[in-house]
Amino acid sequence: MIPLEPYYELSDADLDSRIQLAKQALGSECVILGHHYQREEVYKFADLTGDSLKLSRLASQKADARYIVFCGVHFMAEVADILSAPHQTVILPDMAAGCSMADMADLPRVQAAWDALGAIMDVESLVTPITYVNSMADLKAFCGAHNGLVCTSSNATRILESAFAQREKVLFFPDQHLGRISAFTLGVPLEQMVVWDPTQKNGGVEPERLRAARVILWDGYCSVHQMFQPAHVELFRARHPGIRVIVHPECSFEVCRLADLRGSTELIQKSVRESPSGSVWAIGTELNLVNRLKHEMPDKEIHFLCPTICMCSTMFRIDAQHLCWTLENLVAGTAVNVIAVPPDVAALARIALDRMLAVV
Repeated sequence: MIPLEPYYELSDADLDSRIQLAKQALGSECVILGHHYQREEVYKFADLTGDSLKLSRLASQKADARYIVFCGVHFMAEVADILSAPHQTVILPDMAAGCSMADMADLPRVQAAWDALGAIMDVESLVTPITYVNSMADLKAFCGAHNGLVCTSSNATRILESAFAQREKVLFFPDQHLGRISAFTLGVPLEQMVVWDPTQKNGGVEPERLRAARVILWDGYCSVHQMFQPAHVELFRARHPGIRVIVHPECSFEVCRLADLRGSTELIQKSVRESPSGSVWAIGTELNLVNRLKHEMPDKEIHFLCPTICMCSTMFRIDAQHLCWTLENLVAGTAVNVIAVPPDVAALARIALDRMLAVV
């Protein structure tokens, strides 16, 4: 294996040149995926761009690609491995590229919550577990094993609607904000939602409240999207009368309710791109995406909906040095940082993913 350290001595120009040469040498055997939140010096080399699930599905259709290099975070690479063909190898350029939200819910704590709920109610017949795609593979497998589903930021409301058609309650993890706004959109009042704190007995909720609740929200959140505050929306509306505010549904309930629009990274981009020239926008999602839209559409006035810089620091760990190192190792015949979900976990996770795809 080629060591990583010397790559940090290369100039930006040298890195760009060597990445391009490695891409040419690998040809169609390698496909590079770039998430919308990825830094620009890496994103520009992506063969496919998009959100996490879209990228994984597109990569799985590239039958001639032996290697899928995912410039995102760990859970995204896991999904790519679950959906890819047996002959495909998924690689994460930096194994430290994780997700703080995904880390807020792990299998032991979710299993403990499920067991605790089972002592209070008939959990298997009453509760559908739903995990946001921003979670580890074993939590998707947990949902697969308990007649649950996976959801994304674009389909969470439809997935909840489908779940309620089967059972009366939902355990939603790890992002409480996406679960809350999606359930509220379906008409579930806030009074019928509770937040489960995994550090407390029974999640810190009285048993009678758990029995009455329709939605049990895990106490998790995105470290980036929690930075956007209602005051920021009010500030931009005061400064720019007529401004359109669009936010990701991982933002707080209050921010989502104040915004003109909310939706996935794909919807955010589509909405801004299709708006007329001269439109003024404030966007509440990760900084790299907002800056990319600013550069792409100079005819529109685009603002980042936060007075301070906030970006996905874990995805930011994947830099040009790691990408170059990954590709040149592949050229030399070595696959580094391979993501391989255990077959039994992958099979159950695939069930939960397929249930989602059947709904949407």
